[in-house]
Amino acid sequence: MKNRRTMTISLPPAMAEQVEKVRKAEHRTRSELVREALRTYFTARVPEVTPSARELAAIRRGRTEIHRGDYLTIDELRQALETPRRKAGRQKA
Repeated sequence: MKNRRTMTISLPPAMAEQVEKVRKAEHRTRSELVREALRTYFTARVPEVTPSARELAAIRRGRTEIHRGDYLTIDELRQALETPRRKAGRQKA
């Protein structure tokens, strides 16, 4: 069973030259360089978040409430948040 998957990508010539310069300077393969670049990108773009004990407790409470049927649908929430509209009238001076 393979633990790697081969992918083919295309780069603009200037970017390909940068990859070559960096990999030679750091004595690495293209694959190592691209893997590290992707790890850095994924970490910055989609950070892994570990919920706190307090957040986990809130999630459990919320799931319990949902299981009991104690929740509002989005339409019910919108309706509850609507304020009665007043007719615009003239202000007395």
